[in-house]
Amino acid sequence: MKVVGLLHGASNYTFLARLDPCPPSGLTAVYKPARGESPLWDFEAGSLYKREVAAYELSKALGWPRIPPTVVRPKAPHGVGAVQLFIEADSRHFLSSHATKRETWVRIALFDVVTNNADRKSGHCLFDSDDNVWVIDHGLTFHVDNKLRTVIWDFAGEPLPQDVCGDVERAQVELETGPLGETLRELLDP
Repeated sequence: MKVVGLLHGASNYTFLARLDPCPPSGLTAVYKPARGESPLWDFEAGSLYKREVAAYELSKALGWPRIPPTVVRPKAPHGVGAVQLFIEADSRHFLSSHATKRETWVRIALFDVVTNNADRKSGHCLFDSDDNVWVIDHGLTFHVDNKLRTVIWDFAGEPLPQDVCGDVERAQVELETGPLGETLRELLDP
């Protein structure tokens, strides 16, 4: 992995990186090293990158929302951290484009509740060239205290679709009896 540069505007050190060997031009990724995390009074130091990976693992079990593939990279230029596939996105964001994707936004809102996301901003919802919505920046998730902060409140108080409830129930079983539980414990237990 080669660091290309620092991504500006992030509260933690976040780097654009190239992964090789890959296709001719390599893959572009976002790299968030543990030692680049800003100290927070309410989240354990050096844990945000693990929460990024835990959110991705849970999204795989649920089948939603779209989170770019995210892994722990133990040996990286600035030390251990999360590496996430970079998504080419346009300038649209949730607040201007959510009406046409109601089922997507319901799932993202529920994911934020399930993961106790303390940091869902409209800029964390990216639209790719195929009009898919990808969600990023899950370092402030899985806290033991209620921390939910999100821009997606459109569905508060509404019943959840049955298929979504089924997905959550299936993921809960996997969490309790399958490899998902072990993976999340490894990432989230202090």
